[in-house]
Amino acid sequence: MLIFIKILKLYFLPKSTSVSPSSPFSAVCSEVLLKMNAVGICATDVHYWQQGKLGDAIIRKPMVLGHEGSGTVVKVGSGVQHLKAGDRVAIEPAYPLVDDEFCKSGRYNLSPNMFCCATPPYDGHLSQYYAHNANYCFKLPECVSSEEGAFIEPLSVAIHACRRGRVNLGSKILICGAGPIGLLNLLVAKAMGAAQVVVCDLSSARLEKAKEVGADFTILVAKETPKDLAQKVEEALGCMPDTTIECTGAEFCVHAGVYSTRSGGTLLLVGHGETLVNVPLLNAAIREVDIRGMFRYCNT
Repeated sequence: MLIFIKILKLYFLPKSTSVSPSSPFSAVCSEVLLKMNAVGICATDVHYWQQGKLGDAIIRKPMVLGHEGSGTVVKVGSGVQHLKAGDRVAIEPAYPLVDDEFCKSGRYNLSPNMFCCATPPYDGHLSQYYAHNANYCFKLPECVSSEEGAFIEPLSVAIHACRRGRVNLGSKILICGAGPIGLLNLLVAKAMGAAQVVVCDLSSARLEKAKEVGADFTILVAKETPKDLAQKVEEALGCMPDTTIECTGAEFCVHAGVYSTRSGGTLLLVGHGETLVNVPLLNAAIREVDIRGMFRYCNT
């Protein structure tokens, strides 16, 4: 869901730390001041809003939400050469604060020293103006709207997921969950050459949308066991999928993902659920099903 900043601003607590173009722009030379155009609402934002925490990240002071954003450059720092006032940009909200081993290996998203918008203690995008590292602001072409620009962040999650899930030409894929991230993974998997994709969900409405955007098969989950669901997936595809992309975080779907994935295949965990879950690990181990995780995105 996209929110126009002129219409709505949302804060976890009623205090904003946003800046205005009339106040001194005291950013370091590598930053730009943005007038925010559109911001998406992520499940992460909802967690912080309703619970005040997400895993080990706990809000201890007022924090502005929002990390899926696009804006227009208002001012640039003295060291910024690739952007100018008036440019519309998509924002990569997380970046490393130090040049460590993870950055040097190309996996900067795993650095333990990260800045991330709307992750305690840092504010997010849901304000009229926002200052951000210019190296992580990407100019939008005229053919891409500001709303689409804000959507680039969750799209990046799906791109990174499909890379981590080893999706390639001819792959057969199971996606657990037909929410926004599940549907984006469907689109990206198809773009990467997946031959067939089956999507499962509890919601018939979401599965209808999955069909609209390219799912070859859909399965409405009701009272099946994880093994029952795995059997339905195999019947739909005519074989077990090469990759399962789990987008719900539900323990049931983790189990179904293990049982569904072909021997030697990959189960990718995208959804974040409980801290501790039961996993049919022996089944995965003896069939060499690789269980992989992912965190945000990098180089997308």
